Amino acid sequence: MDSRVLGRARVAVALTFAIHGAVSGAFATRIPWIQEHVHAGPGQLGLALLAPAVGSLIAMPMAGRMSHRFGNRPTTRWLLALWCLVLAFPALAPNLAALWVTLLLFGAVAGMCDVGMNAQGIVAEQRLGRSIMSGLHGMWSVGGLVGGGLGALAAHFEVDARLHLAAMAALLLVVGVVVGRDLLDIRPEEDEEAPAHFVLPPRRILVFGLIGFCAIFGESASADWCAVYLKQVTGASPGLAAASYTAFAFTMAAGRLCGDMVVRRLGPVLTVRISGLLATVGGVLVVVARTPLPAITGFMMLGVGVAVVVPLAFTAAGNAARTPSEGVAGVATISYTSGFVAPSAIGGIAAQTSLPVSFGVVTTLMVAVLLLAGALARRPAPLTPASDAATRP
Repeated sequence: MDSRVLGRARVAVALTFAIHGAVSGAFATRIPWIQEHVHAGPGQLGLALLAPAVGSLIAMPMAGRMSHRFGNRPTTRWLLALWCLVLAFPALAPNLAALWVTLLLFGAVAGMCDVGMNAQGIVAEQRLGRSIMSGLHGMWSVGGLVGGGLGALAAHFEVDARLHLAAMAALLLVVGVVVGRDLLDIRPEEDEEAPAHFVLPPRRILVFGLIGFCAIFGESASADWCAVYLKQVTGASPGLAAASYTAFAFTMAAGRLCGDMVVRRLGPVLTVRISGLLATVGGVLVVVARTPLPAITGFMMLGVGVAVVVPLAFTAAGNAARTPSEGVAGVATISYTSGFVAPSAIGGIAAQTSLPVSFGVVTTLMVAVLLLAGALARRPAPLTPASDAATRP
């Protein structure tokens, strides 16, 4: 494949990840406006915010079938365009029921687009012959920070969320359509059997899904509970408690952006073992901390520890399955389930025991990441000339 074409494809998939993250970041900043608009209480809003996770879990297994029928590039382009468009919908919901339906669609499109763009990243990585997946997920974090920052400005100046999200949707849609032209044209071979309409994770990639499950559980638990932990357990001020999330998010984004360099030098197995060890030590610091500094340090270590684990689990699954889309869909279905259950699980355990005990569970899962890292040593089968021809510029 022409190196210039491959270079453009790498930039295109990186920007695709950033756009996907920017949509998520923009939406997150306007949740308070949406809550007030539909007159939802905290409990009602919590139920509504479960809808995106439900939509993703239902829709992601179907993404492989779409890529097989239409090709990955058209599928990813149109799903990204739809993902940008649906950003405008939640602020238009007139009531809680409409918001729930809207967020269900929001999550379904997000999940399927996630599968398509990760499959693009895996094939681009195969063609380049070096790790890029961690950096791609880092670009998602960068996009989220940009989208969230613009959203925070809009909220600060009291811009109507309907206007703000519609403008962001239009802007990101235009950028996404342009960017999508340079994605790789990944198509199945002529004799390749189409996947089922609803694909359950193949047995051979379950271990990769378990690794991703543990990492995302730690990520979601830390992101949602770090500020509460700082305030309730260590007695931190509200400002310092909020800063703990910034510290966690920063180290996770930095870890992903630098992760490919580490993977190229150390390999995926040793990288995940070190990551699991860092996350475990961070979890222990959080559990024993009773003052702010060690707790924030622990959350920062958790952030850098989980940063590269999910990208590497996706890569391993994409290489092990019949097609990258099938592998990513399987692992994403398992992994993202933990993002669905982690916040409520932490709260439920804390209600019966304490927050330190809850993060003892998180620490145990980080030990599991360390112990399961050896599964990533499985190497993909070498590409055949026929499969190489199936990816056309």
